[in-house]
Amino acid sequence: MSVTVYSTPTCPFCKQTKVYLNEHDIEFIDIDVMANKEKAKEMIHKSGQMGVPVIDVDGEMVIGFDQKKLAELLKIK
Repeated sequence: MSVTVYSTPTCPFCKQTKVYLNEHDIEFIDIDVMANKEKAKEMIHKSGQMGVPVIDVDGEMVIGFDQKKLAELLKIK
């Protein structure tokens, strides 16, 4: 399973998302879209969103810290 979190260092919902993933031992790639403009463009292209976090779970986009949707996609009980 591939999980990518597009985030910024100052975003509280990004931090919540990463804490949630870590609590459930979900490995993920964290991309700081503030520091990486190419990845920011990639995130916007994939999701149609400019706000963070955007979480890519095997090609399925989750916008914002949507715990219910993440649990469903990642099979977290």
